[in-house]
Amino acid sequence: MEKAEIGLIGLGTMGSNLALNIAEKGHRIAVFNRTVSRADAFKAEAGALADRIVPCHSLAELAEAIRPPRPVIIMVVAGKPVDEQIAALRDVLSADDIVIDAGNANFHDTVRRFKELEGSGLTFIGMGVSGGEEGARHGPSIMVGGTEESWRRVEGVLTAISAKFKGEPCAAWLGPDGAGHFVKTIHNGIEYADMQMIAEIYGMLRDGLGMGPKQIAPVFAGWNEGRLASYLIEITAKVLAADDPQTGRPVVDIILDRAGQKGTGKWSVIEAQQLGIPATAIEAAVAARVLSSMKDERLAAEKVYGAGGGRISEPREALLKDLELALLAGKIAAYAQGFAVMAGASKEFSWNLPLPTIARIWRAGCIIRSQMLDQMAEAFGKGGAAANLLMAPAFVEMMKAAHPSLRRIVALAAEAGLPVPALSSALAYFDAYRQGRGTSNLIQAQRDFFGAHGFERIDAPGAHHGPWGGGQ
Repeated sequence: MEKAEIGLIGLGTMGSNLALNIAEKGHRIAVFNRTVSRADAFKAEAGALADRIVPCHSLAELAEAIRPPRPVIIMVVAGKPVDEQIAALRDVLSADDIVIDAGNANFHDTVRRFKELEGSGLTFIGMGVSGGEEGARHGPSIMVGGTEESWRRVEGVLTAISAKFKGEPCAAWLGPDGAGHFVKTIHNGIEYADMQMIAEIYGMLRDGLGMGPKQIAPVFAGWNEGRLASYLIEITAKVLAADDPQTGRPVVDIILDRAGQKGTGKWSVIEAQQLGIPATAIEAAVAARVLSSMKDERLAAEKVYGAGGGRISEPREALLKDLELALLAGKIAAYAQGFAVMAGASKEFSWNLPLPTIARIWRAGCIIRSQMLDQMAEAFGKGGAAANLLMAPAFVEMMKAAHPSLRRIVALAAEAGLPVPALSSALAYFDAYRQGRGTSNLIQAQRDFFGAHGFERIDAPGAHHGPWGGGQ
């Protein structure tokens, strides 16, 4: 029997779609699932693709079905199940075989697993996959971390199944061990910020202008035709236009305002803090999701303080233009923060992350794909955004045009009692970033007063202390 090119364990929704994608692109794939009968059922349901699918009833059978060196994708729940699966695979795989974790793993776990397999003959790839179910089936963005040699073994399959932007595969090797999963984590952090800002703009249209979903939908659809063109803006318009078949009401109006999260946004904030790099828009978005989960407390607080969300009296057309530019400025700040965190991690972990490549592989397939990523790839490629995306000439011009609108929108929201935490944080970040002389001199004086921490002077080198004569 012809050997499979690659194997896959875990035929849940994402695993099944990824396997079908691999088969559809002409590659023979061996599959295994903990519930053994699922592998046979998967082949039976695969239609015209069934001839390229090899169902296996044991891990030993899976290993035997794949051409060496054997790459095996694991698509199981992140955490302990991945470690258990790796341990089981060590009994059936051979030297030079490759274990690929394609789940949303914490990159620290990926680094650990990579090290644990060193000397075993096996190698490990941590592979970030973005695009959801649809992306897995028809073309995701793929972020690979591991050895370059292991990447070369699977490059043909992964580039074939990835999304394409003007014919260019949205899959790349980004560096050793945890590089791929780290980039996916930051991708998700930017996604959190982007979604939160869109929701804040929706809130201003709904509560500030009294517009209904059917009125708001064409606004987002129109924005998707211009400088805000992106997947999230596109689906926002579609979501707002959809009706609930049971009640006939707009779907968005019957959804409870309590957002879930799986941890990657939180991880991105933790890593930013550990690296000492501000990612305030992402932090605000994660906090907003946590606050959204506190539904009972929010209802109780509304009874005590009264509901916020007063109407905005500004002319609608002028306000819509400001809202569009405010969202643009906020998105740029969020991307700038995300790329700054990746640049910091690249230095910290000696990954040499290729920022232009990351921007390019995010242009299609992934959740945060947007037209701006083409400009970001160009900016990082030219080196003009080496310190921060906000310093790239193209983005300097965009921010100069957009930040006055962000300022007006944040001010209007504050006056009306409309919460815009991510937009507000993006504005504060921008203002602090461009302030040559800040206010931390006072903080340094305070620290020296109570803890004798010392401070730098503007007129002399070295550490100095103030005249207050000791701490309290």
